Amino acid sequence: MRILVDADACPVKEIIVRLAIQRGIPVIMLIDTSHRLHDGYSVVVTVDKHADSVDFALMNMLTREDIVITQDFGLAAMVLGKGALAVNQNGFVYTDDNIEKLLMNRHISAKIRRGGGRTKGPAKRKQEDNDRFEALLVKLLDVRQANKS
Repeated sequence: MRILVDADACPVKEIIVRLAIQRGIPVIMLIDTSHRLHDGYSVVVTVDKHADSVDFALMNMLTREDIVITQDFGLAAMVLGKGALAVNQNGFVYTDDNIEKLLMNRHISAKIRRGGGRTKGPAKRKQEDNDRFEALLVKLLDVRQANKS
């Protein structure tokens, strides 16, 4: 098991690394060339700054045992299709039951914006978001490690 992170705009990198170090779980952070990252623990993979470069690189290294942290619904759908676990930075797990609705909402919002309309952006991040994410990741890692034994 590894944790793969779509790290370009991920606000919970420190939480991920701290929990991974505590459990001895490898972390791979994927970023494009417009970002720099060094946390002293993670393997950092830097890819070209083309659309979806991080997504394709992540999918090429993904195994069913991995946990992926991403806010990208499209990437989450591909991760689910490969049988791995996808988790959002706000503390919820992507599932076959919720991904279609998330993708449809994203499509509708993009269509509105292309037509000149405006859509509401994400809410400002709060400590509760970090707490919810951390609690979920602790639970997932502990369950995965217990099942591995």
